[in-house]
Amino acid sequence: MATSASARPLAELTVRGIILGGLITVLFTAANVYLGLKVGLTFATSIPAAVISMAILRFLPRSNIVENNIVQTIASAAGTLSAIIFVLPGLILVGWWQGFPYWTTVAVCAIGGILGVMFSVPLRRALVTGSDLPYPEGVAAAEVLKVGTSTEGGEENAKGLRIIVIGSLISAAYQLLATLKLVAADATRNFRIGSSATGVSTSFSMALIGVGHLVGLSVGAAMFLGMIIAWGGLMPWLTAHVPGVTDDVVADIFRNKVRFIGAGTIGVAAIWTLLKILGPIIGGIRSAMAAAKARGEGQVLDLTERDLPIGIVGGMVLLMMPAIAILLWIFSAGGPIAEHAVPVIGGTVIYIALIGVVIASVCGYMAGLIGASNSPVSGVGILAAVGASLLLLAFFGHQTDSQRTSALIAYALFSTAIVFSVATISNDNLQDLKTGQLVGATPWKQQVALVLGVLFGSLVIPVVLDMLKNTFGFVGMPGAGPNALQAPQASLIAALAQGILGSGIDWSLIGLGAVIGAVIIALDETLGKMGKMRLPPLGVGMGIYLPMSLTLFIPVGALIGHYYDKWAKRSANPDFAERMGTLAATGLIVGESLWGVGFAGFVAARGGEIPAGLTGPSYSELAQLVGLMTFFAAIGWLYWRTKRLAR
Repeated sequence: MATSASARPLAELTVRGIILGGLITVLFTAANVYLGLKVGLTFATSIPAAVISMAILRFLPRSNIVENNIVQTIASAAGTLSAIIFVLPGLILVGWWQGFPYWTTVAVCAIGGILGVMFSVPLRRALVTGSDLPYPEGVAAAEVLKVGTSTEGGEENAKGLRIIVIGSLISAAYQLLATLKLVAADATRNFRIGSSATGVSTSFSMALIGVGHLVGLSVGAAMFLGMIIAWGGLMPWLTAHVPGVTDDVVADIFRNKVRFIGAGTIGVAAIWTLLKILGPIIGGIRSAMAAAKARGEGQVLDLTERDLPIGIVGGMVLLMMPAIAILLWIFSAGGPIAEHAVPVIGGTVIYIALIGVVIASVCGYMAGLIGASNSPVSGVGILAAVGASLLLLAFFGHQTDSQRTSALIAYALFSTAIVFSVATISNDNLQDLKTGQLVGATPWKQQVALVLGVLFGSLVIPVVLDMLKNTFGFVGMPGAGPNALQAPQASLIAALAQGILGSGIDWSLIGLGAVIGAVIIALDETLGKMGKMRLPPLGVGMGIYLPMSLTLFIPVGALIGHYYDKWAKRSANPDFAERMGTLAATGLIVGESLWGVGFAGFVAARGGEIPAGLTGPSYSELAQLVGLMTFFAAIGWLYWRTKRLAR
C-alpha cells in the first residue's frame, strides 16, 4: 500500500492517539503483570488494544486505520514489556531486593526496551517485508483494523465484521463458562507406562485454535513433533523406575528436566535460525543505509518504506551502552563485582550488546513463526541467564561464601533482566510492524510509537510489581502468604543462576537438547531438499519446552485451518472465503484476549480473589467431558457458519 509524494497522508502519530495508547497501557500492563506472576503466561495486547481504540476513536473526527494502529502499537509494546516479570522477581526470591526500586526498575525496562526497538529496525526489512513468516497475531490485528475501520467493501466487510464478532463471543463465552466452572478450563491425565509415567494435558483455549489456523500446518506439525519427543520419549525415559510417581512428580520432572532439554533444543535451533537469516539481516541493514542515503539526496520514499534513519538507530544503540554500564555500576556497588569492576562491567556491556542482537533476531523470528503470545521468550531468558552466569564464573569461579554467591547471582539476574527487556520487545515489535505493513502505516512513526510504549510500560511496571509483592508476595520469598503468586519463570531462572555459580547444574540435559536440535535441523534440511513440508526446528524446540497444555490445540487448529483453506480454494470466491477463515480465527483470539483483560481487572478489583464458581469438586470429571463436547461443538459451528457466510 504505497502512498505517492503528492497524496496527503492520513493523520497517524497524533497526540490523542498517544494519550489513548498510554491510558490503555496502564490497564493491559497491570493485567499482564498479574497474570504472568500467577500462572506464568502473558497475553498479546495488540488485538484488544485495537478493538478498544476503534471503539473510542470512531466518535472523534478524522480517525483512521493508521491512527488506530499507532494506539495498538503503543499499548502492545507496553503490555509485552511486562514479561520482564519472568526475571526481576528472582531478585526478591534470592533475598537481594526487598522491593522493586522504582527508578532502577524503570531504567532496566526502558534501556532494554529501547535497545529492542532499535535492533528491530533493520530486522523489519529482513523478517517482515522480505520473508513469508505468517505473523499470526500481526495478521489478525491487521484484519481487525481493516474490518473495523473500512467503509468500503459493503457486504463483504459486513460479513467479515460479523464473523469476528461471532468468533469473539464464542471464545469469550467459553471462558465465562469455565470461570463459573460449568465447563473445564483445562484437562490433565498422567498415567503409568510400565515402570515409567507420562501424561496428556490441554487448555480449552479457543485462542490456541485460532493461532494454529493462522500459523499453518508446517509450524503445527513441528510443534506436535516436539510434544511427541517430550511426552512420548523424554518423560517415560526420565521417570523410569522413579518410585511413587505422582502428578506433582511428573510436573516437577517436566519443569526441572524436560524444559532444560527443550531450552538446549531452542538454543541450537536459535543459532541455526540466526545463521540462516544472517544474510537477510545484513541485507536489511544495507537497505536501511541505502534508504537513508536516498533520503539525504532528496529522493522521496513511499511512506511504507520510511524507517527511522539508520544513523539515529546506531546513535541510540551507542547511547544505551554507557547507560547500561552506569546502571550495572550502581547495582553492584560495594559487592564482589567492584573488585574487578572495569573488566566485569565492560564484559557484561559487550555481552548484552552482542546477545541482544542475537535475541532480537531470534525472538523476532519466533514471533513471526508462531505469534508473540506463544513464543517461548522464557526459554531465551534461560539461555541469557546461562551466558551471564558463565561470564561471572569465568571471572570469579565457584564460590563457597554465601554472601558473595548471592551478590553474583543477583548481578547475573540483573544483567539477564536487561537482556530480557530486549527479548520481550523484539518478540512483539515485528508483529506490530507486520500489522503496520498490512494497513499501510509509516514504519518510522510506528517505531517511535514502540519507544513511547516502552516508556509508558516502564513507568507502570514497578508500581504494579511492588503492589503485588506487598499484597500477595511470591512463592519462596520470606513471609509469603497463602495467596502468594507463583512467579514460575523467575524461580526457574534464579535456580539456574544459583546452580551455575553455586551448587552446579546438569549440563547433560542442555547438551541432550542440543543433540536433538541438531537432528531436527538435519531432518528439516533434508525435507526441504526433497520438496516436502518443512519442520521448523524452533517450532520443534517450542513443542518440547512449552507445557502441552499450551501447545496441544495449536496443531489441532493448524489442521482445521488446513482443511478449511482446501475448501476455500474450491469455493466460488477463494480469496474471500480464505479471508473469512482468517477472520474466524482472529475472532477466537480477540474474544479470549478481551476476556483476559476484563477478568484480570475484575480479580484485581476483588483484591486478588478468584471467584469460586457455581459447582463443586464432585463435578470436575463431568466438567471435563462437558467442556470437551462444548468446545469442539462451538468450533465446529463457527467454521460451519463461516462457510455459510463465505459462499
